[in-house]
This record gives sequence, C-alpha cells and structure tokens, in this order.
Amino acid sequence: MKTTLQTEITVEDICKGFVYNEYEGRGLFGLSGKLTIQPEFQRNYIYADGKRDVAVIDSLLRGYPLGLIYFNKVNDSHFEVLDGQQRITSFGRFVTNKFAILDENGMHQYFDGLAKDKQEKILNTKLLIYECEGTESQIKEWFKTINIVGIPLNNQELLNAVYSGPFVTLAKEEFSNSLNANVQKWSAYIRGSANRQDFLERALEWVSKGNVGTYMSKHRYDDNINELKNYFNTVIDWVSSVFDDVEREMCGLEWGRMYETYRKNPYDPQKVSQQLRALYADPYVKNRRGVFEYILGGSKDTNLLDIRVFDDATKRIVYNKQTSTAQEQGVSNCSFCAIGHDANKTRVWSLKDMDADHVAAWSKGGATDISNCQMLCKTHNRAKGNR
Repeated sequence: MKTTLQTEITVEDICKGFVYNEYEGRGLFGLSGKLTIQPEFQRNYIYADGKRDVAVIDSLLRGYPLGLIYFNKVNDSHFEVLDGQQRITSFGRFVTNKFAILDENGMHQYFDGLAKDKQEKILNTKLLIYECEGTESQIKEWFKTINIVGIPLNNQELLNAVYSGPFVTLAKEEFSNSLNANVQKWSAYIRGSANRQDFLERALEWVSKGNVGTYMSKHRYDDNINELKNYFNTVIDWVSSVFDDVEREMCGLEWGRMYETYRKNPYDPQKVSQQLRALYADPYVKNRRGVFEYILGGSKDTNLLDIRVFDDATKRIVYNKQTSTAQEQGVSNCSFCAIGHDANKTRVWSLKDMDADHVAAWSKGGATDISNCQMLCKTHNRAKGNR
C-alpha cells in the first residue's frame, strides 16, 4: 500500500462543503465534496456527547496536535476517511454551529459567536493527513490495524468494514439509527446502543444462528434486508406477546435462542404474567434473569432460578437430629437408604457425604426453612429431583 503525507490541508479546507446528517448521526461530505467522511466501513459518529466533541475543539484552540488522519485515495478527485472521522465530524459540526463550547468565562459559545482570532485559529489549523492507496483488502486490513488504539472498533463495526456494501448500508439505516422510533422498544430486550451497532449485531446473530460473518458475506450485495428485518421483528413480537410485563432483567437475554427453542409452545399471557409476578415476589428465587426461560420451559428447570439453599447452620442441626434418631433405631441417617435392602440400610453417612433437600419440593410450594429440610445421601438426593 502506498502512502503520501499531506501537511497543507487545513480545517477550513476540510469544512468546505461539509454536510452532516443529524437524523443519521453521520458526517457525510467535506473538502468541497471530494471527501466522503463516513464511508460504509466506518462506525457511526459517537463523539456527540458534549465532552469528546468539545475536547476536539479545545485541542484546536490550544494548539494541541490532533494526531494523524488517514484518507483512502479512491481516485484523483475522491477520498474516503480511513481514520479520523470522529475528529473531522466534530470540527465540521462545530464550524457549522451544531454545538457550543464553554469560553474562559463559562459562557456557551457557538463558532459564529467566537472572537475572530479564535475562529481563524481553528480554521487555519493544518492537519497531518496520510493519503493511502491500495486494494480493498489492503485498505480494510489497515483500517482494522489503526483502530486498535483509541476507542477500539467492536466486533460488529469490524464486520461492517469487512463486508461493506449495499446490505450493510441498508442494515445500518435500520438498526444503527439512534432516532429510529423502535429503539426504545428494542432497548427493553437488547443491551447496548444503536451507534455502537448493538441492535444490528443482535439482529444478525439471531437470523444467522450465530454465524454472522458467513451471513454477511453471503448477503453482502443484496439490495434489501427483508429477511433480517422480518426475523428480528418476529423475535421481538414473540417476546412481547408472551410476556405482557416488561422487566429490566429481560434486557440482554438470549431471546433469539429462546425463540427457536420455545416458539412452537402455546402460552397464556395472563397466566404467564401471574407466574412471573409470583416468582418475582418469591424470596427464595435468587436469579430473576432465569425466571423467563423457566416459565417458557414449563416451570421445570429450577436450576435457572438459583433457588436459595439451606444454610450451613440449618444443615448441621438437621443432620445431628437425623443422625441421633437413626443411631437409636439402628438404621441409616438417610431416610431413603433406611427403607432399602442393600448394605447402606444401616449406614450412617458423614455430613460431607449428604445434601440438604426440600421435603416438599420448592417447585410445589415447599419453603426453604428448617421445618422443610431433610438430609439425604448424595446419591438419593440427586435421584429424587423435585418429586
């Protein structure tokens, strides 16, 4: 790959013809239309937080170096930002009065309100820009390399770069747009943000059954994302139809996997809601995030709930009582062994060889207190299950 260092391009040059799409959160063009600021392989603009964008402008005013910027030279009249789009979009937005900074008196100032000398200092700042020329694979490999530092690209941002094309363009318009009216609904079930590609990543993971790279490669040049949208919306609609209640523990669960596992089962949303509220109110349920799959699976797998177990003091009290009684009667201190016909019928187990068990199973209403506790040998306790 060939690189050429340019040192005479100024902030003012970059900002000529600057276009920013507020709806999409993207810096589109600059350098009098010759520069594509956010090509499809780039992440979304994430500096618009009143801190990082302001820090870029503060650096310009203080004369601090902004670091190297890399352009991909597509042809003699067209460039793409390879690295530096967050910085370029920040000072482009400021120069076009999209946000304000605080002056030395603590007053908010837009670019047009700055003193003339400060405006000129910003506009006349020269940038260190490397123009890079190479094949698509070389450019994208370099893109991944230079993004190891700073705020690193996450996995989905890297995949967007590798498989850039019409499919990624359409997918980002749908799932990476923070102003999409559906984001609030999605956020109840998916952790993350549109700008960092979290919703897109989850949609692709669900539809591809975890083979995201393969799926993106196969569909890279598709001119629609119908399958992706339909599958994603189907999963979300299924979850919201089964669970009328929206709880914070639902966010980030493996809904795609659960949809594939349980989608053919019928559910009564009213009964599901009653079960959910009862489990949420149960003091013995330690893992609320497991409640949803527990209900979907027919309320069978109590391991999902991490039911609070008997404490050591309770176990020792019950063990001592059972052992004393068993020794008086000449039988095993495991009640199941005591009614058997093998050599363990009279065996007295040590505490470490026994497990605490609910006499009446928790799943059938049994409480986790001393009156409902019995000690069984490990073999019989594991065989008993929730009977």
